[in-house]
Amino acid sequence: MVRPVEPEPYEREPELITHHAHNGTEDPYGYDPYDDRYDDRHESTALGAEGEDQYDDEPAEDEEDGKKKVLTPKQRKRRRWRIIRRVLYAMFGLFVVVPAIAFVITYFLVDVPSQESIASQQSQPITLMYADGSPMGKIAPASGGSRYLLKPGEVPDAVKKAVYAAEDSSFETNSGFDVGGILRAVYNNVTGGQGGGSTISQQYIKKATANEAPTLTRKWTELAKSFKMNNQMSKEEIITAYLNTIYFGRGANGIEAASQAYFKKPAKELGASEAALLAGLIQGPSKSENEAYAQKRWNFVMDQMVANKWLPQADRAAAQFPKPIPKAQAKADDAGTLSLHIRNRVIDELEARGYDQARLHQGGFKITTTIDPKAQKMAEESVAEGMKGQTDESILNALVAVDPKTGGVVAYWGGPDWVKNDQGQDVQAHDWANVPHNPGSAFKAFDLAAFLKMGKGLGETFDGSNNRKFDAGGGNYRTIRNAGESSNCGTQCTVAEAMKVSANTVFYDMVINKTKVDPVAKAAKEAGVRTEDEGGKSVLYPDLNIALGGGRTVTTAEDMAAGFATFAGEGVRQKQHFVAKLTNSQDEVEFDETAPKGAPAFSDDADKSKQIAGNITDALEEVVPYSKLKCPKGNECAGKTGTQQYDFKDSDPASYRDRNAQTWMVGYTPSISTAVWVGGDGNKPLHDKSGKPIYGRTIAGPIWEDFMSRYLTGKPTEKFDNVKPIGKDARAVPTTTVSKPPPPTTSTPETPTTTPTPTIPTEPTEPTETGGWPTKPTKPTKPTRPGPGTSDPLFPNGQDPG
Repeated sequence: MVRPVEPEPYEREPELITHHAHNGTEDPYGYDPYDDRYDDRHESTALGAEGEDQYDDEPAEDEEDGKKKVLTPKQRKRRRWRIIRRVLYAMFGLFVVVPAIAFVITYFLVDVPSQESIASQQSQPITLMYADGSPMGKIAPASGGSRYLLKPGEVPDAVKKAVYAAEDSSFETNSGFDVGGILRAVYNNVTGGQGGGSTISQQYIKKATANEAPTLTRKWTELAKSFKMNNQMSKEEIITAYLNTIYFGRGANGIEAASQAYFKKPAKELGASEAALLAGLIQGPSKSENEAYAQKRWNFVMDQMVANKWLPQADRAAAQFPKPIPKAQAKADDAGTLSLHIRNRVIDELEARGYDQARLHQGGFKITTTIDPKAQKMAEESVAEGMKGQTDESILNALVAVDPKTGGVVAYWGGPDWVKNDQGQDVQAHDWANVPHNPGSAFKAFDLAAFLKMGKGLGETFDGSNNRKFDAGGGNYRTIRNAGESSNCGTQCTVAEAMKVSANTVFYDMVINKTKVDPVAKAAKEAGVRTEDEGGKSVLYPDLNIALGGGRTVTTAEDMAAGFATFAGEGVRQKQHFVAKLTNSQDEVEFDETAPKGAPAFSDDADKSKQIAGNITDALEEVVPYSKLKCPKGNECAGKTGTQQYDFKDSDPASYRDRNAQTWMVGYTPSISTAVWVGGDGNKPLHDKSGKPIYGRTIAGPIWEDFMSRYLTGKPTEKFDNVKPIGKDARAVPTTTVSKPPPPTTSTPETPTTTPTPTIPTEPTEPTETGGWPTKPTKPTKPTRPGPGTSDPLFPNGQDPG
């Protein structure tokens, strides 16, 4: 058939817009196969549901089966709303119906663990091993009365209310979960934050499962179990089980053990203030000894108790922060012969990484430490040998050795584990290796690091004269003297020579006029001295006393060993640590720190950092032989002594005027860095077995020498790499000739008088030990540094840098 020919468009008669409904595309009686009015049955007016005039509907084209269909805007809008409704139905099913079904299924599948089963899980021993895998000892779980499980009704009301205030104020009314908390947890997980909002019931479940993962899966299971728990147990039973389970720090699982560990009393005798302290520690048990944190949490809990009308305002106003007993008096339940000081350092390190004792006991973890059993034995023997015959009961000591290549602490001695108190009772002793003291002249190594970072060299010269007067700012002047009234290294003293003779005036001048204070503190931190903000205990106080390691600047033996280890490690800092590897009871590795993970310390440029460290080593190499100390046979070594003077009092005997309170020897080879501290608890006028003042080279020095010799015997010999001098080379500067230092048996200060005589750069003639043992010759590529070495930041007329 031949299709009829349609007239051209210009021949067609225009249609009226009002006749469009009868043009064959829409039934004149109103039937529209695409009409969606069955979804909108209330439309009966001439206007559409949205108020449009039906005569304003413009035809629009749609395509179906290759043919064009016409839909009005109103029809398009209806189609869009239909799609939206269907999406909403799907979302409701997906996010409401499906989760509800899943929750019901989960509810019937999970079981609520009993407090007895949790207590048994928390009772697995923690195993510690030496670096070579040999057994070190075990930390047994709390036992006996300290693990007594309270029964419902035995928990004091003050304790319950304090815990509600700290952790879950809606506990008495919620169903085991907090919807707001769950939404916060979802939001935090989606945005990369930390989950939160757990109720007491959920926390109990988390402890039961030992699952700390901040995941939605864990939250979901907790929710189901806690809801089931609230259906099966009374609120009194739940809070009792929770308090019998939760960890409070100090190795105490459960409120009864915590009450004994902190206050030496049963839980039934706890008052509101004491309960608030313990409740506040639940969120941060590893911070139990941080008084600032404990007070902050205590104030929060007390205020919340008032806000919830659980504590009268008058009682809150009268409340005093309770002082717990010292941690040293809370004797640990340990098995074996494990050193308590090492144990505590290991536990502290793991707690900082999120593995508190409760988690370690529950997982039956195995800890491989960095401690070398042979080195540890040598350290203890060297300290015992060095202290033999000493009569001053105020003398204390510590030794820490660090591997420069890994940062692992290979030997650690902080003193005996237990001592007698005034009542004759055994109490845990202070760990003197982890107590900060004035480092004295040993800190000058960090002055030099800051100086070298400026591009200045060992050949720079300063006035090293004695009794120099400095403008300390604010109209204050301070007279600094070297060790000994007439000791000096001349008016043109090189930095290399000043380090060797430990000229206080040079380093004070260097810091006040060249480096300034803050760069010195920064250099010390870069090397490895850890301040409180880095989890350490050292204090780098921002005043000029830092130049001589005095005043309020204090460091620990561990930090000094780690700081000098960075010099030994060619400018690469390895963070000091005690835990080499952690595995759970299934031998699954949690983390492994055996591989070096260091980074350049003093510059982003590894070569620059190495050059700085090498120049420091160049300077410190000459200190050791002059201080009449020997390097381990066949090895090169470097180090620095340090002495802090006793702060003389008018009421003291005249003989105390030259006494010292803290002494150090810190030194290293490429293989090991060791710090030895011999001093007193604070400002004590110490004396040796001959009744003479002690110095860095008289007791600490020989202990260091003995340990280093023992440790490196039988090991391959090592030497330091040569590096280019930074800035002015000391070999190009005329040096001074000085006299031999006095023997350690005299009471003369360590720095003898010097006679500054200009000479051409030649290799110096070093003093020899009694018996003719020669000192290590200076390497030709290193600067010549004649002059005696000392370490005494002494101030005239009692002007100690404090």
